[in-house]
Amino acid sequence: MELRHLSGFVAVAEELHFGRAAERLHIAQSPLSQQIRLLERDLGVKLFDRTTRSVRLTAAGQALLEPARHLLAEASAVRRTVQAAHHGEVGRVTVGFAGASSYSALPLLTRAVGSELPGIELVLEGQMYTGEAMGRITDGTLDVGFVALPVRRGVLARVVRMERLLVALPDSHPLAQRDRVGFADLARERFVTFPVARGSAVREAMVQACHEAGFAPRIVQEAPDSYNLLALVGAGMGIAVVVQSARNIHLEHVVFRDLAGEVPVLPIALAWRSGNRSAALAAVLRVAERVLPTPDDYHGAPDDSRAL
Repeated sequence: MELRHLSGFVAVAEELHFGRAAERLHIAQSPLSQQIRLLERDLGVKLFDRTTRSVRLTAAGQALLEPARHLLAEASAVRRTVQAAHHGEVGRVTVGFAGASSYSALPLLTRAVGSELPGIELVLEGQMYTGEAMGRITDGTLDVGFVALPVRRGVLARVVRMERLLVALPDSHPLAQRDRVGFADLARERFVTFPVARGSAVREAMVQACHEAGFAPRIVQEAPDSYNLLALVGAGMGIAVVVQSARNIHLEHVVFRDLAGEVPVLPIALAWRSGNRSAALAAVLRVAERVLPTPDDYHGAPDDSRAL
Protein backbone atom coordinates (compact mmCIF):
# COMPACT_ATOMS: atom_id res chain seq x y z
CA MET A 1 0.00 0.00 0.00
CA GLU A 2 1.59 3.27 -1.11
CA LEU A 3 0.83 6.72 0.22
CA ARG A 4 0.22 8.07 -3.27
CA HIS A 5 -2.41 5.38 -3.80
CA LEU A 6 -4.11 6.39 -0.53
CA SER A 7 -3.93 10.03 -1.57
CA GLY A 8 -5.61 9.21 -4.87
CA PHE A 9 -8.27 7.16 -3.08
CA VAL A 10 -9.10 10.00 -0.65
CA ALA A 11 -9.35 12.52 -3.49
CA VAL A 12 -11.80 10.31 -5.42
CA ALA A 13 -13.76 9.48 -2.25
CA GLU A 14 -14.19 13.18 -1.45
CA GLU A 15 -14.94 14.32 -4.99
CA LEU A 16 -16.88 11.20 -6.07
CA HIS A 17 -15.65 12.06 -9.55
CA PHE A 18 -12.44 10.79 -11.15
CA GLY A 19 -12.00 13.83 -13.38
CA ARG A 20 -12.27 16.35 -10.55
CA ALA A 21 -10.05 14.23 -8.31
CA ALA A 22 -7.39 14.05 -11.03
CA GLU A 23 -7.48 17.84 -11.45
CA ARG A 24 -7.14 18.27 -7.68
CA LEU A 25 -4.06 16.02 -7.67
CA HIS A 26 -2.64 17.65 -10.82
CA ILE A 27 -2.39 14.33 -12.64
CA ALA A 28 -4.18 12.76 -15.61
CA GLN A 29 -7.27 10.66 -15.02
CA SER A 30 -5.76 7.47 -16.40
CA PRO A 31 -2.89 7.26 -13.84
CA LEU A 32 -5.38 7.98 -11.07
CA SER A 33 -7.61 5.13 -12.19
CA GLN A 34 -4.54 2.88 -12.26
CA GLN A 35 -3.68 3.89 -8.66
CA ILE A 36 -7.18 2.95 -7.48
CA ARG A 37 -7.01 -0.42 -9.27
CA LEU A 38 -3.62 -1.17 -7.67
CA LEU A 39 -4.94 -0.23 -4.24
CA GLU A 40 -8.01 -2.42 -4.68
CA ARG A 41 -5.80 -5.30 -5.82
CA ASP A 42 -3.49 -4.81 -2.84
CA LEU A 43 -6.38 -4.78 -0.36
CA GLY A 44 -8.36 -7.46 -2.12
CA VAL A 45 -11.58 -5.43 -2.02
CA LYS A 46 -13.60 -3.16 -4.28
CA LEU A 47 -13.53 0.44 -3.04
CA PHE A 48 -15.89 2.15 -5.51
CA ASP A 49 -19.04 1.30 -7.40
CA ARG A 50 -18.53 3.00 -10.76
CA THR A 51 -20.99 3.64 -13.57
CA THR A 52 -20.84 6.00 -16.50
CA ARG A 53 -22.87 8.51 -14.47
CA SER A 54 -21.75 8.12 -10.85
CA VAL A 55 -19.07 7.02 -8.44
CA ARG A 56 -20.00 5.71 -4.99
CA LEU A 57 -17.99 4.30 -2.11
CA THR A 58 -18.55 0.65 -1.28
CA ALA A 59 -18.79 -0.45 2.33
CA ALA A 60 -15.08 -1.29 2.21
CA GLY A 61 -14.32 2.15 0.75
CA GLN A 62 -16.28 3.86 3.50
CA ALA A 63 -14.36 1.84 6.11
CA LEU A 64 -11.03 2.88 4.56
CA LEU A 65 -11.70 6.61 4.22
CA GLU A 66 -11.03 7.83 7.78
CA PRO A 67 -7.99 5.58 8.40
CA ALA A 68 -6.57 6.74 5.04
CA ARG A 69 -7.05 10.40 5.99
CA HIS A 70 -5.35 9.71 9.32
CA LEU A 71 -2.38 7.96 7.70
CA LEU A 72 -1.91 10.79 5.21
CA ALA A 73 -2.06 13.38 8.00
CA GLU A 74 0.51 11.43 10.01
CA ALA A 75 2.80 11.16 7.01
CA SER A 76 2.50 14.89 6.40
CA ALA A 77 3.32 15.59 10.06
CA VAL A 78 6.40 13.37 9.84
CA ARG A 79 7.55 15.23 6.74
CA ARG A 80 7.04 18.63 8.40
CA THR A 81 8.91 17.50 11.52
CA VAL A 82 11.91 16.27 9.57
CA GLN A 83 12.02 19.39 7.42
CA ALA A 84 11.62 21.61 10.49
CA ALA A 85 14.54 19.85 12.22
CA HIS A 86 16.65 20.33 9.10
CA HIS A 87 15.94 24.07 9.13
CA GLY A 88 16.40 24.47 12.89
CA GLU A 89 12.70 24.79 13.56
CA VAL A 90 12.59 22.20 16.34
CA GLY A 91 13.93 22.77 19.82
CA ARG A 92 13.66 24.81 23.00
CA VAL A 93 14.41 28.51 23.41
CA THR A 94 14.42 30.28 26.80
CA VAL A 95 13.26 33.92 26.84
CA GLY A 96 13.84 36.32 29.74
CA PHE A 97 11.62 39.34 30.25
CA ALA A 98 10.55 41.85 32.86
CA GLY A 99 8.65 45.08 33.08
CA ALA A 100 6.11 46.90 31.00
CA SER A 101 8.42 47.14 27.97
CA SER A 102 8.01 43.44 27.24
CA TYR A 103 4.25 43.26 27.89
CA SER A 104 3.36 44.33 24.35
CA ALA A 105 6.35 42.90 22.47
CA LEU A 106 6.37 39.47 24.09
CA PRO A 107 2.85 38.41 22.97
CA LEU A 108 3.65 39.42 19.38
CA LEU A 109 6.72 37.20 19.44
CA THR A 110 5.15 34.20 21.18
CA ARG A 111 2.08 34.17 18.93
CA ALA A 112 4.16 34.38 15.76
CA VAL A 113 6.54 31.64 16.89
CA GLY A 114 3.63 29.43 17.94
CA SER A 115 2.02 29.88 14.54
CA GLU A 116 5.09 29.67 12.31
CA LEU A 117 7.40 27.41 14.33
CA PRO A 118 5.21 24.85 16.09
CA GLY A 119 8.22 22.60 16.67
CA ILE A 120 9.92 25.18 18.88
CA GLU A 121 9.03 25.42 22.57
CA LEU A 122 9.42 28.90 24.05
CA VAL A 123 10.18 28.80 27.77
CA LEU A 124 9.34 32.19 29.29
CA GLU A 125 11.16 33.36 32.41
CA GLY A 126 9.59 36.48 33.90
CA GLN A 127 10.74 39.17 36.32
CA MET A 128 14.20 39.09 34.78
CA TYR A 129 15.75 42.54 34.74
CA THR A 130 18.50 43.69 32.41
CA GLY A 131 21.37 42.85 34.77
CA GLU A 132 20.06 39.37 35.46
CA ALA A 133 19.32 38.68 31.79
CA MET A 134 22.81 39.81 30.75
CA GLY A 135 24.39 37.45 33.24
CA ARG A 136 22.24 34.51 32.18
CA ILE A 137 22.82 35.17 28.47
CA THR A 138 26.57 35.39 29.03
CA ASP A 139 26.79 32.14 31.00
CA GLY A 140 24.59 30.32 28.49
CA THR A 141 21.60 29.56 30.76
CA LEU A 142 19.31 31.95 28.84
CA ASP A 143 18.97 32.04 25.06
CA VAL A 144 17.48 35.49 24.54
CA GLY A 145 16.16 38.31 26.70
CA PHE A 146 14.51 41.72 26.56
CA VAL A 147 17.10 44.17 27.93
CA ALA A 148 17.96 47.84 27.91
CA LEU A 149 21.09 48.96 26.07
CA PRO A 150 24.03 48.93 26.31
CA VAL A 151 24.84 45.23 26.31
CA ARG A 152 27.95 43.43 27.52
CA ARG A 153 30.87 42.36 25.39
CA GLY A 154 30.08 39.10 23.63
CA VAL A 155 26.34 39.81 23.58
CA LEU A 156 24.51 40.75 20.38
CA ALA A 157 21.30 42.78 20.36
CA ARG A 158 18.67 44.29 18.11
CA VAL A 159 16.59 47.25 19.30
CA VAL A 160 12.83 46.56 19.23
CA ARG A 161 11.41 49.48 21.20
CA MET A 162 12.23 52.99 22.43
CA GLU A 163 10.95 53.82 25.92
CA ARG A 164 10.70 57.35 27.31
CA LEU A 165 10.58 57.69 31.06
CA LEU A 166 7.58 59.29 32.77
CA VAL A 167 6.36 59.63 36.34
CA ALA A 168 3.52 57.71 38.00
CA LEU A 169 1.71 59.60 40.78
CA PRO A 170 -1.19 59.01 43.14
CA ASP A 171 -4.21 60.79 41.63
CA SER A 172 -4.46 62.91 44.80
CA HIS A 173 -0.88 64.18 44.53
CA PRO A 174 -0.51 67.95 43.90
CA LEU A 175 1.78 67.29 40.93
CA ALA A 176 -1.02 65.30 39.29
CA GLN A 177 -2.63 68.62 38.40
CA ARG A 178 0.22 69.45 36.03
CA ASP A 179 0.65 68.34 32.42
CA ARG A 180 4.40 67.91 32.82
CA VAL A 181 6.67 67.40 35.81
CA GLY A 182 10.41 68.15 35.99
CA PHE A 183 12.85 65.94 37.87
CA ALA A 184 13.69 68.91 40.09
CA ASP A 185 10.04 68.92 41.22
CA LEU A 186 10.56 65.43 42.65
CA ALA A 187 13.43 66.30 45.00
CA ARG A 188 11.32 66.03 48.19
CA GLU A 189 9.27 63.02 47.09
CA ARG A 190 9.37 59.46 48.33
CA PHE A 191 10.20 56.99 45.54
CA VAL A 192 9.15 53.39 45.02
CA THR A 193 11.19 51.52 42.45
CA PHE A 194 12.58 48.20 41.27
CA PRO A 195 15.12 46.16 43.29
CA VAL A 196 18.69 47.48 43.17
CA ALA A 197 20.21 44.01 43.39
CA ARG A 198 18.58 42.77 40.19
CA GLY A 199 20.02 45.26 37.72
CA SER A 200 16.99 47.34 36.72
CA ALA A 201 17.87 49.71 33.89
CA VAL A 202 14.83 51.86 34.71
CA ARG A 203 16.04 52.33 38.28
CA GLU A 204 19.55 53.21 37.10
CA ALA A 205 18.21 55.78 34.62
CA MET A 206 15.94 57.29 37.30
CA VAL A 207 18.77 57.61 39.84
CA GLN A 208 21.07 59.17 37.23
CA ALA A 209 18.42 61.71 36.16
CA CYS A 210 17.75 62.67 39.79
CA HIS A 211 21.47 63.20 40.41
CA GLU A 212 21.67 65.42 37.32
CA ALA A 213 18.75 67.42 38.75
CA GLY A 214 20.76 67.97 41.94
CA PHE A 215 19.42 65.42 44.42
CA ALA A 216 19.50 61.77 45.41
CA PRO A 217 16.09 60.06 45.29
CA ARG A 218 14.68 58.96 48.66
CA ILE A 219 13.70 55.37 47.96
CA VAL A 220 11.27 54.01 50.55
CA GLN A 221 10.20 50.71 49.03
CA GLU A 222 11.00 48.28 46.21
CA ALA A 223 8.62 46.20 44.07
CA PRO A 224 9.37 43.12 41.95
CA ASP A 225 7.38 44.17 38.85
CA SER A 226 5.52 47.03 37.21
CA TYR A 227 2.08 45.99 38.43
CA ASN A 228 3.13 45.85 42.09
CA LEU A 229 5.12 49.05 41.69
CA LEU A 230 2.06 50.93 40.45
CA ALA A 231 -0.08 49.35 43.17
CA LEU A 232 2.27 50.95 45.72
CA VAL A 233 1.88 54.29 43.93
CA GLY A 234 -1.90 53.98 44.01
CA ALA A 235 -1.72 53.17 47.73
CA GLY A 236 0.11 56.45 48.33
CA MET A 237 3.43 54.87 49.31
CA GLY A 238 5.36 57.11 46.93
CA ILE A 239 5.88 58.07 43.32
CA ALA A 240 7.63 56.04 40.62
CA VAL A 241 9.58 56.73 37.46
CA VAL A 242 8.52 54.16 34.84
CA VAL A 243 8.68 53.58 31.10
CA GLN A 244 5.88 54.84 28.84
CA SER A 245 4.58 51.30 28.28
CA ALA A 246 3.43 51.32 31.90
CA ARG A 247 0.48 53.44 30.72
CA ASN A 248 -1.03 50.18 29.50
CA ILE A 249 -1.40 49.04 33.12
CA HIS A 250 -4.65 50.49 34.41
CA LEU A 251 -4.93 50.80 38.19
CA GLU A 252 -7.24 52.99 40.21
CA HIS A 253 -5.75 56.09 41.82
CA VAL A 254 -2.67 56.11 39.56
CA VAL A 255 -1.99 58.80 36.96
CA PHE A 256 0.92 59.26 34.58
CA ARG A 257 2.60 62.55 33.71
CA ASP A 258 5.24 63.32 31.11
CA LEU A 259 8.60 64.52 32.34
CA ALA A 260 9.83 67.95 31.30
CA GLY A 261 13.27 68.81 29.92
CA GLU A 262 15.81 66.27 28.77
CA VAL A 263 13.98 63.00 29.34
CA PRO A 264 15.96 59.74 29.35
CA VAL A 265 15.00 57.33 26.59
CA LEU A 266 15.83 53.64 26.95
CA PRO A 267 16.44 51.54 23.82
CA ILE A 268 14.92 48.12 24.58
CA ALA A 269 16.47 45.25 22.67
CA LEU A 270 16.42 41.51 22.19
CA ALA A 271 19.84 40.24 23.26
CA TRP A 272 21.59 36.90 22.81
CA ARG A 273 25.12 35.50 23.21
CA SER A 274 27.25 35.85 20.10
CA GLY A 275 28.52 32.28 20.43
CA ASN A 276 25.07 30.71 20.67
CA ARG A 277 24.82 28.47 17.60
CA SER A 278 21.33 27.13 18.32
CA ALA A 279 19.42 26.70 15.06
CA ALA A 280 16.17 27.04 17.01
CA LEU A 281 17.30 30.42 18.39
CA ALA A 282 18.24 31.56 14.89
CA ALA A 283 14.75 30.64 13.67
CA VAL A 284 13.12 32.57 16.53
CA LEU A 285 15.30 35.61 15.83
CA ARG A 286 14.23 35.56 12.17
CA VAL A 287 10.59 35.69 13.27
CA ALA A 288 11.40 38.46 15.78
CA GLU A 289 13.04 40.55 13.09
CA ARG A 290 9.77 40.55 11.17
CA VAL A 291 7.23 41.00 13.96
CA LEU A 292 9.38 43.28 16.17
CA PRO A 293 11.05 45.68 13.72
CA THR A 294 13.56 48.25 14.93
CA PRO A 295 11.60 51.48 15.61
CA ASP A 296 12.01 54.43 13.27
CA ASP A 297 13.00 56.73 16.16
CA TYR A 298 16.06 54.66 17.03
CA HIS A 299 19.13 56.42 15.66
CA GLY A 300 21.86 54.03 16.69
CA ALA A 301 23.78 51.70 14.42
CA PRO A 302 21.72 50.42 11.48
CA ASP A 303 22.05 46.81 12.64
CA ASP A 304 22.73 46.38 16.35
CA SER A 305 23.10 42.64 15.97
CA ARG A 306 26.46 43.37 14.35
CA ALA A 307 27.34 46.63 16.09
CA LEU A 308 27.00 45.74 19.76
